[in-house]
Amino acid sequence: MKYVLVTGGVVSGLGKGVTASSIGVLLKACGLRVTSIKIDPYLNTDAGTMSPFEHGEVFVLDDGGEVDLDLGNYERFLDVKLTRDNNITTGKIYQSVLEKERRGDYLGNTVQVVPHITDAIQEWIERVAMIPVDGKEGPADVCVIELGGTIGDIESMPFIEALGQFSYHVGPGNFCLIHVSLVPVLNVVGEQKTKPTQHSVRGLRGLGLTPNILACRSTKALNENVKAKLSQFCHVPAENVVTLYDVPNIWHIPLLLRDQKAHEAILKALKLLGVAREPDLQDWIARTRVYDVLLEPVKIAMVGKYTGLSDSYLSVLKALLHASVACRRKLVVEWVAAGDLEDATAKEVNNPTSALLFLMQGSDGVVVPGGFGDRGVQGKIIAAKYARENKVPFLGICLGMQIAVIEFAQSVLGLDDANSTEFDPQTSHPCVIFMPEGSKTHMGGTMRLGSRRTYFKVPNCKSAKLYGNASFVDERHRHRYEVNPDMVPQFENAGLSFVGRDETGQRMEVIELPSHPYFVGAQFHPEFKSRPGKPSALFLGLVAAASGQLDAVLQNYGHESKLLPNGMSNGKPIVKPYQNGNATKSSNGSLNGVYSNGNGVHY
Repeated sequence: MKYVLVTGGVVSGLGKGVTASSIGVLLKACGLRVTSIKIDPYLNTDAGTMSPFEHGEVFVLDDGGEVDLDLGNYERFLDVKLTRDNNITTGKIYQSVLEKERRGDYLGNTVQVVPHITDAIQEWIERVAMIPVDGKEGPADVCVIELGGTIGDIESMPFIEALGQFSYHVGPGNFCLIHVSLVPVLNVVGEQKTKPTQHSVRGLRGLGLTPNILACRSTKALNENVKAKLSQFCHVPAENVVTLYDVPNIWHIPLLLRDQKAHEAILKALKLLGVAREPDLQDWIARTRVYDVLLEPVKIAMVGKYTGLSDSYLSVLKALLHASVACRRKLVVEWVAAGDLEDATAKEVNNPTSALLFLMQGSDGVVVPGGFGDRGVQGKIIAAKYARENKVPFLGICLGMQIAVIEFAQSVLGLDDANSTEFDPQTSHPCVIFMPEGSKTHMGGTMRLGSRRTYFKVPNCKSAKLYGNASFVDERHRHRYEVNPDMVPQFENAGLSFVGRDETGQRMEVIELPSHPYFVGAQFHPEFKSRPGKPSALFLGLVAAASGQLDAVLQNYGHESKLLPNGMSNGKPIVKPYQNGNATKSSNGSLNGVYSNGNGVHY
């Protein structure tokens, strides 16, 4: 097994996750099988109980693991299915060591950080690296490991020590270290400054790790004299100093690395030059080019409670992006804070929330994503009602589906106090209830988690057609509450169709309004399995409906179709790409190609 370690220095948020994912893409394009591990130095055993404001979204895996959002990047870029053990945390390591100590496995020895914690880290890495994640038999060729945080963090020290030992343990030719660092440009002099990276590498070497490659984040490509200076002071060959400068979208990063021969430096360090081929990135390049020239917008209102940090909805944004590229549309996300959308006062002209209603009225589609707690629920109900009454394409995810059910009960069935028992335990019409097997005392890992099967009970429904006329689908779940099955006949008599259910028929998984152009809710999270070349079916349906293409998409997908990596179906483009050779995407007001109205952090 060969190992590539990605570390970060100077500041957090430089894009280590995207860099690690892009390295994986490049190595995979060279014909190698790749797996990934993310190390998070926090004490939580997993990300399940962490606030989205604190750490971004919680990404859910097939096995029910609640993990760091970077594992979502790995899965999307590499098209693999990772396990909960691919995310290592300090909490998991200490928990495993303490369990061994309680069993007496250490035979009376004093349990210490070195060697017991550091040994446990190395054993965990070697064990998990052998797990196949690409659907093939046997272990991968290369394991890409990302160490979270920045060099010098106190909580990272056991991992740094363990990885230093690990590099010696696996030996030369089996370990390559890539250090992601910042080369800032001071506006006063306009000069690229190398000192932060020099200090970062000095600290890394002082801890026993020497980088093979420097990946320098900067606003523009490094000058040759800057590369020479970094090479001299950081003891890295000049050809191994690569620049990750700002690009219109993150799909360019693997291409940046390829153009600077980063794969050759990695393969040389891993002694794989004679084994791997030249990288084949044809499909990746085709998608990136299409992405770059999209001009006609599709505006999607994102109505959520965590809109102040877009990473809280990272997978939803990516799923929307994948679908919009497949439909040849430029995604524009209109952020709408659910807490600011209040019922009666929202209609007042002088009220600031009227601007949010105006944003929704100018949107082509509405998404109400998942969430927990009662803050912003009334605003989400307003959004669902607006989309239902005005025939605006709507997708409700997890809580978003439950919101759609609550709104239907209140507005159509006339049950004014209908609610979820999560928000009103005393409601006389509990249309959403707590799951019987859930725990109300322990929060971590006690929800309905991971991949579950949904059977389509209405074969001709839009959702089944979008999944290629499938009779069932496996999607990932993360919820404690569900639609009350006792009220389902009442809903269906009024026109709300529960088209997808679990194997028992008692758990409602997918809802549709047949009388609506596109009004869909899913109890599962379809965004977690969306890929750049294979957009999530329900998100594709939303964007297609929002851009007037749903009938064409349903016709293609309902006849043994297969979505190809370049966003084409049945060998024909869903929509013809723009043939304007001079068309370029403006980066004004955008970051990574997703446009925003400014009511929140851009992503």
